[in-house]
Amino acid sequence: MERKIYDFFLKWKNDIIKKPILLYGPKQVGKTYSVLNFGKREYKNVAYFNCYNNKRLIELFKKEKITEQLIVKLSLFLNETILKGETLIVFDNVNDIDIIKGIKLFTNHDYHIIAITSRRENLIEFKGEELLFKAMNQMDFEEYLWARDEKELAKIIRDSFEKHRTCRFHKLALELFYEYLKTGGLPEVVVASLNNYNNNEIIALKNKIIDTYKAELILNKNLIDIPRSLEVFESIPAQLTKENRKFQYSALGKGKRASEYDSAIKYLVNNQILYRSYKIKEVKSPLSSCREKDSFKLYLTDTGLLYSMLHITNEDLKSTAIKEALFENYVAKTLVDSGYALYYYQSEGKALVNFVINNKLGEIIPIELIVKKNSKAKNLSMFVKKVTIKEGYRITENNFSIKKNIRYIPIYAAFCLGD
Repeated sequence: MERKIYDFFLKWKNDIIKKPILLYGPKQVGKTYSVLNFGKREYKNVAYFNCYNNKRLIELFKKEKITEQLIVKLSLFLNETILKGETLIVFDNVNDIDIIKGIKLFTNHDYHIIAITSRRENLIEFKGEELLFKAMNQMDFEEYLWARDEKELAKIIRDSFEKHRTCRFHKLALELFYEYLKTGGLPEVVVASLNNYNNNEIIALKNKIIDTYKAELILNKNLIDIPRSLEVFESIPAQLTKENRKFQYSALGKGKRASEYDSAIKYLVNNQILYRSYKIKEVKSPLSSCREKDSFKLYLTDTGLLYSMLHITNEDLKSTAIKEALFENYVAKTLVDSGYALYYYQSEGKALVNFVINNKLGEIIPIELIVKKNSKAKNLSMFVKKVTIKEGYRITENNFSIKKNIRYIPIYAAFCLGD
């Protein structure tokens, strides 16, 4: 399947000054497949090293500090010739600092190296200008359309967004978006859906992936509080379907306190198992200066997993609470994919704007999500009066339109916000 990260890899390959890439992201999002597919298409050969519990490889990097000698020994390790500029060298499941130190030696050499890790917490230990850091997440709706051979529809949606005009295939796009909500963006599940697996098989596959995420918590030696991490993770569907989607410790049980769960939540967020959006009452740039550290929402990184954890039926999709939870979770995921930090605005008068972001120019952009039909949607209008902005967005199930300085965009076009 085609992924957007391919273009990033291609540009990197052609850069004159080259750093090894450290590709990070949650498990099951297609990191290894995307890298190996790129290597297969763009290089003479691929030298692949699985670093998980690979003591022999770790010892090699501990002992050898001369790049050309490292290449010789790595070639012997695989019995594979490694050629400058013609071999893609891949280090998968990298969690050891000695391997990273060895990879850093190749900065500005003509050896093309991509290292892969699933734990974002490793980036603190692996930091350094010698590496090019790149995040990869689940497929967004645009990539899902590509996988369904609907590239032309994806182009039409982008064109409608850029030219502020209605999408002539609005109904089809909305239908496919509902299918995406159900499937989510995990490649294994998308492939199963495209291969016409039945609903029970899809559910079983997603449950297996949820169990993989839980196992990541249970088996992690660095995580002090495993039970509380599991409690938080499993509580997200209920938290997001409350009228107030702010994370509440009381929802975990009577007498639960923030201090008990702080480290568990930090771990889940730092490792991209969950996303966090902070509440702001004041609005000024940078938004990080306005955040209230104790008031936040948490989202799952894949809407398909949320769909399964909510045990949704087709009848449930008529529920405003269910639809709001799915839509808001998807927009959060899309904004994170685009590199934005998440904030939401709530005034003392309880006016709520679902997302507020700083764009790449530092401008403040409010994004309001409207699911209820015939909603008067006053919150964004109140925000616009209070804060000077160039434009705001309302995300609905309706077609594209624009009123004053508020742009209405359909939920399926949220991936365009990265532009």
